[in-house]
Amino acid sequence: MVNLKFKSSGQDKWTALTKKTVSATAPANQIGVVLDNQVISAPVTNQVIAGDTQISGSFTKLAAQDLAAKLKFGALPISFKVETADSISPTLGTEQLKAGLLAGGIGLLLVVVYSLIYYRALGLVTVASLAMSAAILYASVILLGRQIGMTLTLAGVAGFIVSVGITADSFVVFFERLKDEVKEGRSVRSAVPRAWARARRTILSADAVSFLAAAVLYLLAVGAVKGFAFTLGLSTVVDLLIVFLFTHPLVAVLSRSRSFSSPRFTGLGSLGRTPAPTPGVGSAGRPPAAASGRRAGSAKES
Repeated sequence: MVNLKFKSSGQDKWTALTKKTVSATAPANQIGVVLDNQVISAPVTNQVIAGDTQISGSFTKLAAQDLAAKLKFGALPISFKVETADSISPTLGTEQLKAGLLAGGIGLLLVVVYSLIYYRALGLVTVASLAMSAAILYASVILLGRQIGMTLTLAGVAGFIVSVGITADSFVVFFERLKDEVKEGRSVRSAVPRAWARARRTILSADAVSFLAAAVLYLLAVGAVKGFAFTLGLSTVVDLLIVFLFTHPLVAVLSRSRSFSSPRFTGLGSLGRTPAPTPGVGSAGRPPAAASGRRAGSAKES
């Protein structure tokens, strides 16, 4: 037999239930014990029970222990809720993955074309940096897949596609700062360190915001959204490594070459330099007005 003991509030409900079922005809005189939508026991009510209860029958020791354990589990206030459940056939999943990779390839191609047209030689630096970033991300996915069983989903591919824009944005900030320095009359070689000092703060701030958003999304989201957040955060970290350890050193090395500062090669030299005014000479090559006035005064006195 299995003994049951109720609290005061539960005892009153149990007594009322046995009073209702004891005089009923079968099977209405049975009390079903349900756990996780399954009936684990359905004993017949023999009398009105106002105290402790016993469920007796042809139990083995293991069966009685199993019933007692299930009754204890039912006393715990536990409920389960399914957040997401996706079922995709292998064929459909492969097609979605191919579509995502195709979209990423088209976006990457557009970024490369724009960089080559607008930045010329600096566009080649962008292409090399993006290729290096892609290699690191690919190696990371392979390594994580072998170590922790990471699977690249369609949402993860979307995170990588978004990261292309984030990475390209870092290059644009650096290159535009470099253009500003050249416009002010500095050589490309001297403009690189000054442009980098101004650009890296902006790059760090933008990537910090992106990584923070990815981290919060990963902690609060469920299902496939976690994959998107994870790849977005991973790509943001890789972007910082590429810009600081590859792009900036590469531009610094190239700036020592004369061909790199050629207008036809980079476009930086054709931005125009504002000539510094010659002391004591006006815009038309004449003496300043103040000097002219003094000369006029001297002539009048003489």
